[in-house]
Amino acid sequence: MEPITEPEIRRSFVNCSKGEAQRLKVPAGLDELPWADLDFLGWRDPGAPERAYLVAEHEERVVGVVLRAAAAGFRGFTARSLCSLCLTTRTGGGVVLMSARRAGAAGRGGNTVGQYLCADLACSAYVRGRKQSVGGPVDESLSREEKITRVRSHLAAFLGAVIG
Repeated sequence: MEPITEPEIRRSFVNCSKGEAQRLKVPAGLDELPWADLDFLGWRDPGAPERAYLVAEHEERVVGVVLRAAAAGFRGFTARSLCSLCLTTRTGGGVVLMSARRAGAAGRGGNTVGQYLCADLACSAYVRGRKQSVGGPVDESLSREEKITRVRSHLAAFLGAVIG
């Protein structure tokens, strides 16, 4: 992912108002992020943990979506869940259902798109082996580059569904 600035992030949101985009908390230290190793920028709002944000390059533009994390269900240590972007297995609530209001009239009508995502939105780090999940890695024959391509493909499908 190419580095993006705070104003670019705020302008990128497709499923909230301009006012909401101006009020959201952008993560600090954007200049220090490992942009070349990110497939998307994702973060949770520290003041509202049920709110999350995802910003990515999509169809030659930067697209941001506001996400809402579902209320936590069973968080037993042995319960395993699978992120639908990176296919990382996580335990203990490491994967949560996040929904995004669809862009435009569909979103204003209440339509949403949901995905099970890593709760910390660190999919890029998991597929590159920079973070390990408690659930352990899935034994796959794919190379790191193929896993990265898969994350980007799943992300493009998700963003396409949000944009409509």
